[in-house]
Amino acid sequence: MRRYLRVVVLCVACGFCSLLYAFSQLAVSLEEGTGGGGGKPQAAVASWLAGGGRGAVRGAGVAGPAAHPGVSDRYSLKIQPVEKMHLAVVACGERLEETMTMLKSAIIFSIKPLQFHIFAEDQLHHSFKGRLDNWSFLQTFNYTLYPITFPSENAAEWKKLFKPCASQRLFLPLILKEVDSLLYVDTDILFLRPVDDIWSLLKKFNSTQIAAMAPEHEEPRIGWYNRFARHPYYGKTGVNSGVMLMNMTRMRRKYFKNDMTTVRLQWGDILMPLLKKYKLNITWGDQDLLNIVFFHNPESLFVFPCQWNYRPDHCIYGSNCQEAEEGGIFILHGNRGVYHDDKQPAFRAVYEALRNCSFEDDNIRSLLKPLELELQKTVHTYCGKIYKIFIKQLAKSVRDRYARSPKEK
Repeated sequence: MRRYLRVVVLCVACGFCSLLYAFSQLAVSLEEGTGGGGGKPQAAVASWLAGGGRGAVRGAGVAGPAAHPGVSDRYSLKIQPVEKMHLAVVACGERLEETMTMLKSAIIFSIKPLQFHIFAEDQLHHSFKGRLDNWSFLQTFNYTLYPITFPSENAAEWKKLFKPCASQRLFLPLILKEVDSLLYVDTDILFLRPVDDIWSLLKKFNSTQIAAMAPEHEEPRIGWYNRFARHPYYGKTGVNSGVMLMNMTRMRRKYFKNDMTTVRLQWGDILMPLLKKYKLNITWGDQDLLNIVFFHNPESLFVFPCQWNYRPDHCIYGSNCQEAEEGGIFILHGNRGVYHDDKQPAFRAVYEALRNCSFEDDNIRSLLKPLELELQKTVHTYCGKIYKIFIKQLAKSVRDRYARSPKEK
C-alpha cells in the first residue's frame, strides 16, 4: 500500500513541476511579444503598377491584436481576431465630399470594425488622408488609399469607359489579392443601417455564387436594359452594380462561361476580350460588362432586394420597390446627381442630414426630427409622398446604436 502511495505522490509532484514549467514558458513568450510587430498588412498591388513603386497609403483606426513575428506560439494565448468588413470605393473628380459622407454613414451605425479601400486620383489623396485622420479617435476603422490603376496596355481605354475611373471596380479582385470578401459601393451611397447587415448576406451565398447585386429595375415597363440594351444582360431587367458584394476568393478561382470562346476564362482573362467585343454596344460601361458576365453565368449571382440599393427609379414615377415600402430603405443610392440638385429633394434631404451630422452622440440622436421635417416639405414629388420609407430604417438604426453596450458602438 505504501508503495502505491509513493507512486501517486511522485506522479503528482512531476505533474506540478510540468505545470510550473509551462507557465514560465508562457510568461517568457508574452514578454517577448510585447511591443513587437503589429503593423497593418501590406496591400496587395497588381502586377501592372508602374515599376511596382506606387504603393498605398494607410492609416487610422483599430488594427486588432498585433502580430508578433518570430515568437513561438507553442505556449502563447490564442486570441480570436475580430472579423473586419472590407468596403471599397472609387473616387475621381469632385467626389471627395460625397465619398466622405458615405464613409461617415458606414461608420456611425456599423458594429464590427471596417477596413476602407479607397481608390482615388492622386490629387485627392492628401484631402482624404487629412479628413480620415481627423476621425482616428473613433478607433472603429482602418483605411488604405490606392492610386487609380489599370492594365498598362489598355489604361486609357479603361479609364474613359462610362465615367472616369468607374471601371476600376472590375479590377478589385486582381488588386486586392489578400482580401477574401469585399463590399464595393459607389460614392453616392448612404448606409441607413449597419454595414454588418449586408455583409451577413455573404453567409447566404450557395456554393456557386460569387457576387450579389440588386436588379436594375423592378418595373419592366420603365426598365432600361429590357428596352434599349444591345448586349446580353442578367435576368429580366439587368442588375445595378452601385452596391456589389463579392466573395473575391471565388471570383479569382472561377472559370467563366462566355460567348467569345468555348474555353472558360478566369476573371483576369475575360475583361479585355469582353470590352473589345462589346465596346460599341455598351452604354453604362463596367456595369454592362458585369451584366454580360452574369448573363452567361447566372448561377454565380445572388440577387438581393431593391431596398439594399434604393434609387430614384424606385419612386420617381411612383413607388415600385415593395420591400422598401414594407421595411424601409436599407441603402440609399443617389445616382443621377440627386444629392446636389433639386430634382429629388427627398434624396437630398437625407444626404444633407448625414453630411452635416457629427459623431457626437447628441448630434446623432437629434438627427431624425429635423430630417423628418425636411422630408415633409418634399411631398409634392412622387418620392416625397412616401417619405416615411426614407427614415424608417434610419430611426431603427439610431435606436439600436444606443441600445448597444458602449463596447459595441
